[in-house]
Amino acid sequence: MLEKRIRLREVNEVIEFVCAAGKCEFDVDIYYDRIPIDAKSIMGVLSLDLTKPLIVQYTREDSAWERVLSKFVIA
Repeated sequence: MLEKRIRLREVNEVIEFVCAAGKCEFDVDIYYDRIPIDAKSIMGVLSLDLTKPLIVQYTREDSAWERVLSKFVIA
């Protein structure tokens, strides 16, 4: 399981993130307060508190996905 901490600050970033996750042929989940949300669900991601860091977990490496994800990674 691969994991990154991200922050999505604007609606257009959420849309870009969800579209990229939707192209993945593997599971991508976002965790907020230990609650998993399907990262391919625009409504699920928009329901999160986007002022807080989020944890993204996914099961496989994919260069296109990693490229998009790198825009949102925080330390």
